Amino acid sequence: MIQEDFLCLSPFIIVAGTPVLLMLVIAFTRHFRILFGISLVGLSFALLSVYFLLPVLPHTLGQLFIFDGFSILFFGLIIFTSLLITILSYRYVMYQDSEKEEFLIMLFTAVLGSLILAASANFATLFLGLETLSISLYVLIAYRRSRGNSIEASVKYLILASVSSAFLLFGMGLIYAGTGSLEFTRIGQVLHSADYSTPLLLAGFSMMLVGIGFKLALVPFHMWTPDVYQGAPVPVTTFIATVSKGAVMAFLLRFFKEIQGNQNHNFILMITVIALLSMFTGNLLAIRQRNVKRILAYSSIANMGYLLVTLLVSNTEGLQAAVFYIVSYMVTTLGAFGVINLLASRDHDADDLEDYRGLFWKHPSIALVFTLALLSLAGIPLTAGFIGKFYLVFTGIHSGLWLLVTGLILNSVIGLYYYLRVISTLFSPVNAIMFPGFGVADRIVLGFTALGIVWLGIFPGGFLRMIAHFTGL
Repeated sequence: MIQEDFLCLSPFIIVAGTPVLLMLVIAFTRHFRILFGISLVGLSFALLSVYFLLPVLPHTLGQLFIFDGFSILFFGLIIFTSLLITILSYRYVMYQDSEKEEFLIMLFTAVLGSLILAASANFATLFLGLETLSISLYVLIAYRRSRGNSIEASVKYLILASVSSAFLLFGMGLIYAGTGSLEFTRIGQVLHSADYSTPLLLAGFSMMLVGIGFKLALVPFHMWTPDVYQGAPVPVTTFIATVSKGAVMAFLLRFFKEIQGNQNHNFILMITVIALLSMFTGNLLAIRQRNVKRILAYSSIANMGYLLVTLLVSNTEGLQAAVFYIVSYMVTTLGAFGVINLLASRDHDADDLEDYRGLFWKHPSIALVFTLALLSLAGIPLTAGFIGKFYLVFTGIHSGLWLLVTGLILNSVIGLYYYLRVISTLFSPVNAIMFPGFGVADRIVLGFTALGIVWLGIFPGGFLRMIAHFTGL
């Protein structure tokens, strides 16, 4: 290995080394504030290390990792979002009666798996990243083991994730048998010069789609999502909805681009069907929910369906639209779950719709942030969600994907109903129940997400140019 290799691996080394340091400190003292401070410093250094990678881009590490503008962009997004989630988790974790420090260790492990996914250039590193992420989430979902629904959610996720991993691994094996390579670029070259509509390769790609569909909660692999969102601790739900899905989507975008999946009619048909099913199923089932976390769970299913549109766009605009939508979705979702996290108490997660009735009259600033996040998810103008959906529609029309674009527009209208229902509850004249006080750091994080939603919705040009620059590196 040369100096550039170690430099590119520095975010991995810092994120992997920090939990080792945490365990060494725990061996001497269990002081959560000290360990929390170490975690924030570790994530901050990891984020800073991303900047020093820029001069050596693009760089490949064997056949395992590729470090380019695309992966570095997701490195920054994953680490920064994890930093904000860690800040929001402080008060929530302090409520727990059991040991608190292990939460931070498992969170770092999940971040490490996400970073590996974002830079994967090989099936070996892909599977390593997915399993590192998934195993960490098994523990994090069941972290509040005193609550039965957390254990239930973790067991459901464990069983279904294990099955999906088996499908994914078997699919990789079939593709390797058909192409003779585990490297994305090499697989793409083989497929480009040969017919990859053979039964062996079609079976392999179909089985891989099952595994990835589970991770992204795409229909019909979505059944775990509402139960896990509801049963997991709020910071963990936030991580699953933002960092976890963003990392998997980063891999899928790179892999689909390498194999030129938008040039194959079988892939086009599969992606179109799954995207439309995810859009309609997610939005229609969300209408029936009274639990806010379950509403956001079904909303995430629909949003992943929207994102699949970009896979079938044949030019770089599709990649840029996907990155912008992922960023806007992560910022918006972080704001929504950040509010739920703030309102949670020791014995209650504040996830029932009635808990938010009249919230504006008790905590107007918190209610306004939640309203802004919901309006962004609905795609209302002057929010990040509107620009993200507009960009998706624009690129879809440019590539002639009229069926998917029509489905996206129709489902945006359907989604508007249940988002407005939650917003109307916030401004109800009936006072909401009293909630605990909020820390300064919590308010800063929520203020940052609100600012991000508005800034990306009104002045998206600068960020779009930055995305175009990094995706072109």
